[in-house]
Formats: sequence, structure tokens, C-alpha cells
Amino acid sequence: MSSSSAIYRSDSTKAGCFHCGLPIPSGDPYLVTINGKTESMCCPGCQAVAMAIVDGGLENFYTYRTESNGRSELQALNSDWKIYDLPEVQSEFVTDFDAEHRQANLLLEGISCAACSWLIETHLQKNPAIKTISVNVSTHRCTIVWSPAQSSLSDIFKSLAQIGYKPRPATDDQQQEFFKKENRIALFRLGVAGFGMMQAMMVAVGIYFGATDTWLDFLRWLSMLVATPVVFFSASPFFKAAWRSLKSKQLTMDVPVSLAIGLAYLASAWATVTSSGEVYFESVSMFAFFLLLGRYIEQRARHRNRLAFGNLAQLMPLTACCISSSGTEEIAENIPLKMLSVNDLVLVKAGDTFPCDGVIESGESEVVEALITGESIPVIKTVGDKVIAGTLNGRSQLRVRVTATGSATQISAIERLAVQAADEKPKQVVMADKIARFFVGRLLVVCAGVFLFWWFKDPSRAFWITLSVLVVTCPCALALAMPAALSAATANLRQRGFLIARGHVIETLTKITRVIFDKTGTLTQGHLSVKDVIVLTETTRDQALNIAAALEANSHHPIAQAFVQWQSELTAADLKQSIASGVEGVVNREVYRIGTPEFAAEIIDAGTPDLNLPDQTKLWVLLSSPRGAIAWFGLEDEVRPQASQAIDALRKMGIKIELLSGDQSGAVAQLANHLGIQDFTAGAKPDDKLSQLNMAQLAGDKVLMIGDGINDVPVLAGADVSVAMASASDLAQTRADAVLLHNQLILLPQAIEIAQRTHKIIKQNLLFSLAYNLVALPLAATGHVAPWAAAIGMTMSSLIVVLNALRLSK
Repeated sequence: MSSSSAIYRSDSTKAGCFHCGLPIPSGDPYLVTINGKTESMCCPGCQAVAMAIVDGGLENFYTYRTESNGRSELQALNSDWKIYDLPEVQSEFVTDFDAEHRQANLLLEGISCAACSWLIETHLQKNPAIKTISVNVSTHRCTIVWSPAQSSLSDIFKSLAQIGYKPRPATDDQQQEFFKKENRIALFRLGVAGFGMMQAMMVAVGIYFGATDTWLDFLRWLSMLVATPVVFFSASPFFKAAWRSLKSKQLTMDVPVSLAIGLAYLASAWATVTSSGEVYFESVSMFAFFLLLGRYIEQRARHRNRLAFGNLAQLMPLTACCISSSGTEEIAENIPLKMLSVNDLVLVKAGDTFPCDGVIESGESEVVEALITGESIPVIKTVGDKVIAGTLNGRSQLRVRVTATGSATQISAIERLAVQAADEKPKQVVMADKIARFFVGRLLVVCAGVFLFWWFKDPSRAFWITLSVLVVTCPCALALAMPAALSAATANLRQRGFLIARGHVIETLTKITRVIFDKTGTLTQGHLSVKDVIVLTETTRDQALNIAAALEANSHHPIAQAFVQWQSELTAADLKQSIASGVEGVVNREVYRIGTPEFAAEIIDAGTPDLNLPDQTKLWVLLSSPRGAIAWFGLEDEVRPQASQAIDALRKMGIKIELLSGDQSGAVAQLANHLGIQDFTAGAKPDDKLSQLNMAQLAGDKVLMIGDGINDVPVLAGADVSVAMASASDLAQTRADAVLLHNQLILLPQAIEIAQRTHKIIKQNLLFSLAYNLVALPLAATGHVAPWAAAIGMTMSSLIVVLNALRLSK
């Protein structure tokens, strides 16, 4: 134990607990030395937390916090966190981040201010197992990326509890509970402010129209009585936020708001006590009410957008009908959803929600996938088709083989990507924050100048005119101009099926000058089928197909799916995937390769065979072994229905179109001619694609790349905006900036159009905000705007900005 956190026992119980603020019981308190001063704690739990903070060198936390922490019970500190190391429990809130790290999404109890975020991040970053950590103070969410090989999750949970923040999984029901609590408190504050405003305004009628002497004093005291809870309860978030920003040496819009409310209340209270001057309790109440109303509307919009894909707990059924075999009989029983495992067989009746991702084994039905695609028209599904958790089975019962459950399902991956985008702050919003802080600083200087001018000209009006300037020019509208528009646009795109996973996407889409398409699974359906087989040895056609199917059995590439129907008892071992080239494996103790002609020919002992393609209309892959080339397989694919329409729309926008494909066949040229794409490249490996993309960027193009999300990872990472096809990618692993949740390529030009509309509305909001302030400032400074009118004007400007931004939702 360090000397700075030495434990003492004392009889001093004059003040409350230094950590949580609760009264200290009679008897010996628990003491800890913090910053050279002995402080009293109410219980061993608070003492243990304070010691952990001090021993970690983080005692500055107590300097910067704005309110006391919650009481730290020993029960929470000594909880057995080992249960969170179980894979079954982690499946609800932990996902793979990369080969060596995992990501945990938590909700933390006890967060009260920005200092809490600093303490948590600083404390956990001392653990070498933790790669990154981010804490969102407003939502109490904490995202941790760590190495399980270096530290267990239970140790991280225990470390959080030691400094007073009890962790729990950030599941949907927990997030819903937090949002409900936040909404309930916001409504309560708004209600108190509304009631106080109405009562203060009624009393103000008597004050301004005829009350004299004793009645005037009585009405003033009554007005102060109804305004006091508005200031000290409803407006308390403004004061706390302002104090936090000042302690961190930042100027936010809460500073002028708090100054306006606090100074107006204190001046009116002084006038009431001394029976002199004017009182503006109704203006204080009105200002607080309209501010809270604007923030409540913004909060509701934020919650609605955040929960657009965050209602998983409500969408999913509580149980699943699992079919098991007992001898020759099949038994169907309802089991809790959490007990469902991969490869289980489930029965989904008509009208039920699919409890998992899976593949239909028997039956045919219509499935409503509006949750994913936004389309309410049912999609016909039959044997072999995939179904998605959360979607609705419409017509008849189906038997489904489970492929993913819980956090591994597609809808869970969509939710994580949406949350990731919401947590990232776009450059535009960062810039708006800087502008608002700059404006606040200049506003305070202007207010000081206005006060000095009126103090020498007419001291009786100096304070109220300065107050009007402070209120009417508060940059609330300026601060909301960008976030409100970006939030509405993101929600609109998500409803259409264009899921944004990174914060910069909308801003960058407005600058796109070139779109690069992959071919297979992007411009085409990705449902390749074997149309031709040319056997080159004594091997039979079926044997060649069986060997190819064994090699491709574990691959998710569209080419591999073409061989599924020829899978047999043959299995391949020692499989090696070569991106954009093919697969190598051992079947019946012999090495085989299937893929591009060059890749397949590399293992042939007798030299390179004739690699000329049989024709230029199909996609050809070659099967080979050291003995020689075995068979050519000719594959064909269908063009996506809206590909031509999307390309025409992009071209009309002045955007250049390019096709980069790893396919060697003449099918690339044929597709390019069909779609009118003049700039195309066939046989491009990932490095070639990346080089081509970099050349376009060096030439000044802003590039959007759309591919399958797996084989195109390098080039997607290099693009200014990368878009992955959800139908061809593993959403849980994708690193793309955006995802097309269904196969409508027409969403690309629509997304760019919405981004351009968003840019226009942001400019409108900014121009309106600046114009409003330029007009309102001289009017208020010359004494033409009363404080109550200033409150209405400031609030109306914020509402106009929010309502203008909400037009993007349509």
C-alpha cells in the first residue's frame, strides 16, 4: 500500500462521505489520505474504492468530478465475476475484433460526469491486455477491446468495480432500461419547468398590470417560489455541464445558458428581497422550459435513431421450437432461446419470428424481411435458402437448420455497426463544436462590452439588456445544425437498407467522383452455377465435380457455392486459401488445386499446360494436380436487375464508373459492354486493385469501392468510402464503411443524393443560425428585445434547425 492511501480510524464525522456524499454513521469512520489530506468514508466499500483510485495515481479524479459517486458496496467489490468468462454468457455481449482481440460492450453504473470517463479510461489503460477503451458519458456505454490471452474479462470487470463502476453487459434490454430512465427524468424536469413557467407567467400578469405595495411584494415572493424548483431542479443539468466544461477549460453553450439563468434568478431574487428593481422570474422559467423542450425533442430523435436496429430483445422470441430425434421418433419441444445452438433443427410456424439465422431444410413459405431490407413485400423461400433472425415467417411452417444464434446473427451485427457509427463523431460535427466554442467565447466578450456601455449610459437597464444579449445569441441552433441533419440522414438511409458503419460516410459521399465495382456478387447476383465441364484426363465428370466440391466445401465465396450440389463423402484436408486465386487441398492423399489457370498450373510437374480459356463468355476455373490439368469448369452468373439503372444514375451525376474483377474470363468484358462500362480490368488481384485505386486517388478522384466485403478487404480499406454487400459478406467481420443490407444497387446513387441534400440542409442551418445571431445581437444590444422575448427567440431558432433537419427523414 502506498503512503498516499494509508488507512486511519478516527472519531471525526463532521462531514459526509468524501467518496459518495452519504452521511457517515456514528463511530469510527474509514479514512483515506487523498492529495495530502485525510478524508472520511462512510463504509469499507467507499474506502476500498478510494484507495484503489489513489494507489493508481488517479487522485485528480476527485478534483475534476462534478458530483459525488454512488456508494460502493463491498458486495459489488467482492462479486464473483468469473461467470462472465463463460462462453455462453459472453455470447450475449462479446464479439471477435480480430484474430487476437475480442470486443466487449458494457453498461457502467455510477457514471456521473466527464471525470468518470477520464478515470475509467486512465485506470484500465494500465492493463497491457487492453488495446482500446471508449466511454460514452451520455449513454453510460463502455466499449473495451482486449486480448483474452493476457487477461480474462472477469479481471477487467473486477478492476472496474474496484474504482466504483459496476459493469454489466450492454444487452438490448439493459439499453432500453437506461433510455427509459433517461426519458423519464427528462420528462419530469420538463414538467416541473412547464408548471413553473405557467404559474410564474400568471403571477407576472398581476405584477405588470396594477399590483402595488404589499400585493406587489407578495406576488414577487410567489413568483420566486414557483421559479426556484425550475432553476435548482429542472435547470440543474445546464449548471453541471457548464461547471464540467469550465473545469476542463472548454467553453460550451451550457456556459452562457447557465450564466443567463443563474444571473437572472439571482438578480430577481435580490430585487424581491430588497423590494427594488424589476423581477424576471417568468423569463427565467420560460427560458429553462424552452431549452429543455428543445433538448427533449433532440433526445427523442437520438433515441429513436439509436434504437432503429436496437430493439433486438423485443423482436426475438423468448423460446424456439427445437426438433430432436429419439430413436425413430422426432420430438419437438420449446426451449429458451439462449439454449439454441448451431446445427440444431428448429420448427418455425406461420406467423412466427425466426429465432436464428439458418438454412431451410424442408418447406416453402413467404418471409417478410422488412426489418433488414425495408421492403414489406414477402420473399418466397424454399429448401436451401437462408433465413435471418428477427424476420417473419408468413405463410407455412418451415424446418430450419441453425447457422448462427445470439450475437453471431446478422441482425446483431447490423446493430453493432449502427452503434459504431453513432459513437463516431464526424469531422463536420467536430468542426461545429469548435465553431460553437469560438462563438461562446466571443459572445461573453460582447456581453461584457454591452454591460459596460449601458452601465455608463443607463445603469438601470445594463443588467437586463446584457441578459437579453446572453440569451438571444446562445449558439444552441449552431451546435444542433450539423448533428441533427446527420442523424436524420443516417436514419433515412438505414430505413432504405443502406447501413452506415462509420461517421465520415455522409460527409465523404458528397465528394465522390469515381465508383469502382467488383463483379462477382456485386454487379452480378453471386449465384454462380456450373454450365459446362470439360474433362482433360481419364477422370470422369462426376469425379472432377466431387473433388472440386470437396475443395470448396469450407469457402463462402460465390464460386464455391456453385459446387455445393456435388458434395459427396469426399473431404479435403490441409486447405489453403489464396485470395483472388483459388484453393489448395489434399483429397484421397493427393494434392489438388482449383482456381485461376495460373494458380492451378503452378503445381503441375510436367510443365505449364495450355492455359487458353475454352471460350470468352463464361467464368472458367481449372482443377489440377501434380499429374496435370484435370478439368475446366465453366460458370455463369446473372446480372443484378438494378445494376444498369444504378450505373446510369451515377453517370448522370457526373461520376466515373470502373469495373475491377479478379475473374480471368471474357465474361468481365461482356458484362462491362452490357452495362456500358468503358473502364474495366479483368484478372486483377487484390494488390492490383489497390494499386489501381491508389492511382485514381493520386489523380484527384474521391473513390467509392463496393465489393463483397471479404475478398476485397485490402481495396475496401484503401477507398475513401467502402461499401460491402451484406448478401456476400460476414457482417460480424466486415470493416467496410457502409453495408448494403439487400441487393438493390440503386441505393448507391440514392445515398449520394441524400448526402448531397444533407450537405445543403447543413448549409441552410448554419446560414440561418449565423443570420439569426447577426440580426438578434444588435437588436438585443440596443435594448429592443426583452429577456422573455430573447428566450422565445433562442428556442425557436433551435426548433427551426431541428425541424429543418428532420426533413431528411422523409
